[in-house]
This record gives sequence, structure tokens and C-alpha cells, in this order.
Amino acid sequence: MAKKITLRQMGGSIGATIPKEIAERFHLNKGDEVFVSETDKGILITPYDPNFDKAMAVYEKGAKKYRNALRELSE
Repeated sequence: MAKKITLRQMGGSIGATIPKEIAERFHLNKGDEVFVSETDKGILITPYDPNFDKAMAVYEKGAKKYRNALRELSE
């Protein structure tokens, strides 16, 4: 679903207003942080951290390698 929005000057930056329906669907509120990424198709604005998958992969690798040590630490 594409929505047309107007960009506005906000200090030294340009801001976009997220329509109420979209903000409600993604549980976005005033003060929340979103991530902006440049893609092949344009700009992606998402509430999800694009680096989260990489961080989880590193965690899973470490958790698997050191599972015995982590088990001992949890006791």
C-alpha cells in the first residue's frame, strides 16, 4: 500500500509525517525511533533494526560454541 506524503523542513533536516493508520498498525508513537535505509528501489523506513539479524547470527554462533559455559553460568 503506497501513501503520498509531503516532506517538510524541520530545522536543518527534512521530515515526513507517517499517516495515522500506518503508525497504529506498526505501533509507532511520538518519540519512537525508526531506521532509514537506502535500497535498490528507494528509501525504506522501518521500526525494525536492520542490523538485528546480524547480531542474532553472531549470538547464535557464540551460544552454540560456548553452550556448556553458558549453562554453567546460568546455575
